[in-house]
Amino acid sequence: MRQLLMTMLLIVTVALLYMSFAQGEDGANAKITNSGSRIADHLSRISP
Repeated sequence: MRQLLMTMLLIVTVALLYMSFAQGEDGANAKITNSGSRIADHLSRISP
């Protein structure tokens, strides 16, 4: 029973850490989106 409780606590902790890292205004998803937009803008300005 103790091992099951510790496993569940670990899973919840990892899930919460992932959500705080990936979500939000300063999260990884927002940074990737912003970087992709900047790269797309830069590439569209390159003249052949």
